[in-house]
Amino acid sequence: MSRESEFQAVARELGYDFSGELQKGGNYTPFVRHGGQVFVSGQVPRVGSEIVVTGRVGTEVTLARAQLAAKVCVMRALVLLRQSLGSLDAVGRVLRVTVYVQAADGFSQLSEVADGASEVLFRVLGEAGVHTRTSVGVAQLPKNAAVELDLIAAEN
Repeated sequence: MSRESEFQAVARELGYDFSGELQKGGNYTPFVRHGGQVFVSGQVPRVGSEIVVTGRVGTEVTLARAQLAAKVCVMRALVLLRQSLGSLDAVGRVLRVTVYVQAADGFSQLSEVADGASEVLFRVLGEAGVHTRTSVGVAQLPKNAAVELDLIAAEN
C-alpha cells in the first residue's frame, strides 16, 4: 500500500477528515523547509476548528484518549509535510518528534502517549517513519489541548 493510501486508511480508522486547509492558532508559519529538512510547527489535536481532545491527561483524559490526540497531531504534521514536499513519498526520514503532554501531577506514561504518534508514522512511512523522540509533561498547552507535537523530517 502506498504512503498516501496508508494515510487515508489511518484517517478513516480515526474517523476524521484531514483534507483542506489546516487551521493554525497564531501568527507563524506551519512549516519551514530549509537545507533538505522540514521543520513542522507544534500541532494540537485540531480537526476543522475543534480541538478534539482537551484536558489534563491522567485525570480528565485517559491514556487511550491521549494516544488518540497524539495520532491526530501527527496526522496534521503529515498533512503539512505533504504540503511542503508535494507528496508523502518525498519524505526521506522523520528525524525527530517532540510530544508535549498536558499531564496531571504524577502522570508518568508520557512515552506511552507519544507511542500513538510513533505508530502512525511507522505505519504511513515505513522505515522512514522511525525517529528519535522526546516526550515531555507540561502544565498547560494552547487551547487546553491534551497533546501537542512537533517534528523535523528530511526530504528524499
